[in-house]
Amino acid sequence: MTEPQFFDTSLGRKIAYHKTDGEGVGVVFLGGFKSDMDGTKAVYLEDWAKSKDRPFLRFDYSGHGLSSERFVDGCIGDWADDALEIISELTDGKQILVGSSMGGWIALLMAKRIPEWVAGLVGIAAAPDFTEDSMWANFTLEQQEQIMRDGQLALDNDYSDEPYIITKKLIEDGRNQLILREPLDLPFPVRLLHGTADADVDMSVPLRILDHVTGDDVRLSLIKGADHRFSEPENLAMIRRAIHSVTMKA
Repeated sequence: MTEPQFFDTSLGRKIAYHKTDGEGVGVVFLGGFKSDMDGTKAVYLEDWAKSKDRPFLRFDYSGHGLSSERFVDGCIGDWADDALEIISELTDGKQILVGSSMGGWIALLMAKRIPEWVAGLVGIAAAPDFTEDSMWANFTLEQQEQIMRDGQLALDNDYSDEPYIITKKLIEDGRNQLILREPLDLPFPVRLLHGTADADVDMSVPLRILDHVTGDDVRLSLIKGADHRFSEPENLAMIRRAIHSVTMKA
């Protein structure tokens, strides 16, 4: 496996990334909350892009994977800034953004901030506004008081032995990044994929996205039995086909 390269942001963060050169519209993978660029979906798509001679970029947000900074010091705004800089500086022309879970929120923020760079969007269990609508809304009063008083709260993590540390900064910054509270036009092909067995992001979320955004080519596919990871071979093939569908319209 090749060693990652590092990109220095304007704020001095070192962002680890893998970039594949190729021809045509590029693909950028945006990972999820506390995940890294070596996950099944990211690596699968990189291999697919190489086989098709397509430009491809995957990276770790600050505080994730091999990038600098501590996870507990980060927030949605920081990670969106990382994405904006690395897309702007390391890609050429319009890109198809593939966002997994939190990456779907980041992708929608990119569509709002740099629409001129976006050729299309594929959301995989996209989770916009989750810090407010999923975390904060479901905290008990005691948990809300603790995070405001102590600055953080530890939650069980189904994907690791390490708990999720949810910080006051994450919650408060998330309120400045909410994407489903005001109109959002997506003037490019959008494909949303969501599993009916997703225990982390409720099926109401992609329906809210579908109802909230405007665009001439926005489609949602609900996949019976697929979970939040969306990493089974048949799920990966669906992601590949969604990218192909977007490419044909881009």
